[in-house]
Amino acid sequence: MKKFLILGIGNYLMGDEGVGVHFAQMLEKEPLPPGVDVIDGGTGGFHLTNYFEAYPIVFLVDATLDGKMPGTIRLLEPHFSKEYPKAMSTHDIGMKDLIEALILMGSMPKIYLFAVSIETLQQQQVTLSPQIAAVLPVLKKQVFELIGKLQ
Repeated sequence: MKKFLILGIGNYLMGDEGVGVHFAQMLEKEPLPPGVDVIDGGTGGFHLTNYFEAYPIVFLVDATLDGKMPGTIRLLEPHFSKEYPKAMSTHDIGMKDLIEALILMGSMPKIYLFAVSIETLQQQQVTLSPQIAAVLPVLKKQVFELIGKLQ
């Protein structure tokens, strides 16, 4: 069993809302630190339950419409679904339901949520805006630094 999972979620077809998916796809092409797996989780939902159950530590990367400057990266350590940002993208309800189910099943891993602030949802757009694409290397550095501290 691997120790860490980096799980990028988002809607790839909605521009910046897909930042987590773009991040996961970027990392899939690079060497990862030992004990680390990366998954493109798409728009989230209950099909991800097995991944949360298989790893003691999950790094979740997702977009949020929180009104902060686009490209802002916040590290959150939510313990309950109500602690997730109120405006977590288009798949908010599915992820919150999944977290509640994991808590009820006693399968909740330690979750570190890297929330990337976006300005808007872009329908039928498969690329990130330059502003959001520019934060991917910063996001990678922050995630890998945290992994280094936890090893």
